[in-house]
Amino acid sequence: MTVPSLQDGIDQAGSTVGLLWQPGAEPWTPEVVDREYVGWRTEQRAWHDGVALLNLSHHMFDMWIEGPHATRVLAEYGANNFEKFAIGQAKQYVPVTRHGHIVTDGILSREAENSYLLSGVPASQHWVQYHAEKAGYDVEFRTDESSAFRRGGGDPKLFRYQIQGPLALELIGKVLGGPVPETKFFHSTPVTLDGRAFKALRHGMAGQAGYEFIGPWEHAAYVHEAFVKAGEPLGLVQVGALAYATPSVESGWVPSPVPGIYTDPELAEYRAWLPLFGIEGKRPLNGSYFSENIEDYYVSPYELGYGKMIHFGHDFHGRDALVAAKADESLRKKVTLVFDPDDVRRVLGEGADPGFVLSYARHRVETSAGLAGVTMQTASIDPVGTVLSLTLIDPAHAAPGTEVSVVWGEHPGPGTDPEADLGFPRIRATVQPSPYDRHARTEYRRNA
Repeated sequence: MTVPSLQDGIDQAGSTVGLLWQPGAEPWTPEVVDREYVGWRTEQRAWHDGVALLNLSHHMFDMWIEGPHATRVLAEYGANNFEKFAIGQAKQYVPVTRHGHIVTDGILSREAENSYLLSGVPASQHWVQYHAEKAGYDVEFRTDESSAFRRGGGDPKLFRYQIQGPLALELIGKVLGGPVPETKFFHSTPVTLDGRAFKALRHGMAGQAGYEFIGPWEHAAYVHEAFVKAGEPLGLVQVGALAYATPSVESGWVPSPVPGIYTDPELAEYRAWLPLFGIEGKRPLNGSYFSENIEDYYVSPYELGYGKMIHFGHDFHGRDALVAAKADESLRKKVTLVFDPDDVRRVLGEGADPGFVLSYARHRVETSAGLAGVTMQTASIDPVGTVLSLTLIDPAHAAPGTEVSVVWGEHPGPGTDPEADLGFPRIRATVQPSPYDRHARTEYRRNA
């Protein structure tokens, strides 16, 4: 039986928006992790005030890229600097289309001279593999799908545990018998625990100190238990799926932007190569912001705050478009919207407590002049005391303190005017910087 392609799905639906638009779609949360261990509020506070353990083992898609042309293909289809990329270092990989729209990002780590590991949602992996195979590069690919999609079931090849928060370094020292050797941000160093070897990636979330420990799955249970046991006196909190999905709102990372691949005629062969039942065909769109044109959902890496990662010292796919985008003052700015707590309770709450809010919907952001921006991710942040929304907004309205309103509702999609007044409630909000967390915006980002 022939596996349907992304292009098949678009053709059958009549348009890309027709394929992807799903009002009321459930927000993504990590697989094979309890929704809550001790309550999402306590779990959120743990990485702000104490120490938290997050399990990333099951929802990451991994691709190993190895061979004489590994660096070449990654550099030709990514905007990053590969002249300064040390073994043991990781980077946020930034692949773009020829028109300068992001495909999606991923975490790329250099394992050896001609060996890399690209992790995250698989859109960037698909992009690299397709172009490498089409051009006949001397490179091999090995993949490990996320646990929800792993064909044949089974365990992941790698465990990934993040230890985060003000007490993270104390806990790590207790488990490993001493501090991790001084490690630069987003670099890794080898560590051992009772003869079990793995690596520690200097990393953080929402601006907090910590490491991500990555190693063979055969050591997963032992390492996990060691951290849990040693963390008990420090009040270690395991973070469930609900709270896990929220720190990106504070740290300013936009998860899974819409890949800019759906309309370029030169990518027709790529869309026919991609499976329909993958991230590009099944990540839903919804919210009060609706357009029949999928290109209205495309984003530039500059809008996402990735400008410092772009390196023009080499030729790469989409370079000319990014040169033009760098000077484009009309591009939207990434900001944080702080929702008015009274409006949150009025629109989203039941009684005095609005409960947990998580949405990846694209909601309209308006001023008295009309449409001003669109939300990218919205979540309850209990330490802040309200809901925050990571948002792309027109430069004229990006100054901190600007008052806007968020249109909260679900547009029905094709067949209804995008500008129709559907009676959706408005939530007042105030523009603030992104990242919202001060440490993430200053010291953390400077280290990056």
